[in-house]
Amino acid sequence: MKRRDFSACALTAALAGSVVLTPAQAQIRKPEAGREYLKLARQVPVEAASGKIEVVEFFWYNCPHCNAFEPSLEAWSKTLPADVVLRRIPVGFRDNFVPQQRLFFTLQSMGLVDKLHAKVFAAIHADRMDLTRGDAIAGWVAQQGVDRAKFTAIYDSPEVGKLVSQATALQDAYGVAGVPALGVAGRYYTDGSISGSMARVLQIVDYLLADVRAGK
Repeated sequence: MKRRDFSACALTAALAGSVVLTPAQAQIRKPEAGREYLKLARQVPVEAASGKIEVVEFFWYNCPHCNAFEPSLEAWSKTLPADVVLRRIPVGFRDNFVPQQRLFFTLQSMGLVDKLHAKVFAAIHADRMDLTRGDAIAGWVAQQGVDRAKFTAIYDSPEVGKLVSQATALQDAYGVAGVPALGVAGRYYTDGSISGSMARVLQIVDYLLADVRAGK
């Protein structure tokens, strides 16, 4: 979904047909720098420990393309080598994105991402629930068996507010033009719009990971 153009919903039309490719399949064709992926003018700080390569997925829960991509990304993530760390970042293109940014970081703080991340997408896109406001989010989370008072306290905390601000700063540092998008090692950026499809994005990221690992 293109940044600041949420009525069009047309950034990554090929998402529905996304497939997961193995690293060997990812070497079909060398990606073109400047056309299929971008090298950042200034390196972005990473959180990954020394010796690890950080891949960042930028997403928005309400984005249908992110919803379509999620199963492919999840399956791909299970094939990653031990030296690669996948980091998920909810974007904040507008102020009304903040409740869902807070939702993700609260789930992360409570250790509930593995349990509820995919369920958030399903609630919005399959069950047609409106999870754009804090009260609705807290109500839905409580239905999943989570203590509402504990969730709300963390959701409204300054700590989560700081994570939201950092996430928005990171998306801007990477120059995220739309979601879903991926950043690699604080050096590279690609998305379905410039690569042609999210399946191709995964190929490109596999290629870039090999380059980073080789010290290129």
